[in-house]
Amino acid sequence: MALEENITWKITLPETGQSTPVIAKGKVFFSTLKPVETDSTLGKDIIAWCCDAGSGKVLWKREIVGKHPLRLSGCFSDSSAPPAVVAGNRVIFLNASGRITCFDLKGKTLWSKPLLSVGRTLPFLHGNRYVFTRQIYPPEPNGVFPHKYADSPKEMWTQLQALDIKSGEIIWTSECGVNMGMATMPQTRADGRPVAVVGRGGGHGPPEKPFGISMVDLRNGKTLWTLPLEGFMATMSYRLHKGAVHVFHRGEHLSVNAVTGKIDRRVSFVADVPVRTLRDQIAMRTETLDKGKAKRLITQNSNLLVGKYHYFRSYVRPWLGRVNVETGKVECLELPLQLARVPDQKDAYVWYAEPKAKGDPQLKNQAIVASDLKNSRGFKVVGDKRSHGNGWGHIASPTPTVAGDHLYVPVMNGTVYIIKWNAANLDASAVMAINDLGVAGKSWTRASVSFAGGRAFAHTIRELICIGK
Repeated sequence: MALEENITWKITLPETGQSTPVIAKGKVFFSTLKPVETDSTLGKDIIAWCCDAGSGKVLWKREIVGKHPLRLSGCFSDSSAPPAVVAGNRVIFLNASGRITCFDLKGKTLWSKPLLSVGRTLPFLHGNRYVFTRQIYPPEPNGVFPHKYADSPKEMWTQLQALDIKSGEIIWTSECGVNMGMATMPQTRADGRPVAVVGRGGGHGPPEKPFGISMVDLRNGKTLWTLPLEGFMATMSYRLHKGAVHVFHRGEHLSVNAVTGKIDRRVSFVADVPVRTLRDQIAMRTETLDKGKAKRLITQNSNLLVGKYHYFRSYVRPWLGRVNVETGKVECLELPLQLARVPDQKDAYVWYAEPKAKGDPQLKNQAIVASDLKNSRGFKVVGDKRSHGNGWGHIASPTPTVAGDHLYVPVMNGTVYIIKWNAANLDASAVMAINDLGVAGKSWTRASVSFAGGRAFAHTIRELICIGK
């Protein structure tokens, strides 16, 4: 933090990385890229880290070699992005550039195998199985996924896959395909069946069909139902609440019956939206967003369903929104684009500026303190110029995190919004704090904030930070 308040400990990291810290057994597990020795745009090898959660002491580090380079500090992901998974006395690290490795908690390799995944996968443990998003087709040598696979057969599809945690052997592969940018979470349906909801559809010509969502049985990977959605953008997380799956599609929020896969309710979240703002504390206003040609209307991966509220960040304005999935009520709150704090001075917020001409990009070219994308050793480590942006709109954001009554919403530029998620109204009173993860321009992040033992853990381009109570 720029003011260095409530810091329990922090580690200066030699290289960029994106993984969300995972805390288990009194340890913190995360990954970074292998250090470079010059300004660089690509990377494929990662370093798995294990630190003491109480002190930050480094207990061990292990290199995991990849095969297919990805863009460093990518605004959608990189090789280091998948979080670790702890299973008893084992920890599994996934290098999205082409290898998975299981260690014991002292860093001894138990098994390792070549395996291609995607940077935005959120692997999870289900019984004795490690479930993740498996990829078949690789990126191009420049680290970009091409459009040429759009008509590929099922043999080339991206799918969920479950591995045995003891051996790494495949237990099942999902019948249906999944999009490389969606975030999968394990859930339990009302009838007790363990399930995951997956989506298909997105940029770069994904081959998986049909576009839309499916429910997968986590016991065997079988498809329970499929809901086709024309033009669907699958880059979000999917959660159940009271017998329904809740998703955003174009300008609507859909509530889908978890048993039948049929749409029970449609609510527009772009037409006649009630908006409040922190900027000048004006009364609520009503706006209708111009969708234009955009198929994406939420910042990718920015949504989270908590209780009866489905939170999201707008794609075209710096709005935090929520849909009450029980009543259909929509609310939005305009937030500052960035907290640009200077020690010993009043907090300085960077606010959204209206486009100068109709048709101008609404969230591009905003006057923020741009991230320099330099690692702690001064090397520039970035392969995508969009990573210098404000962290809203056309990026894949860190998924928000809930701890108690608070929703923690990190943005790529290092600003973190803390919201009382169950507040009666989404207005200024719901904002508990706006904070930062370091000096503006030097605290770039694509990791979610983790919590354990009353402390928060954050991972930026330069540091791993433990924040106390």
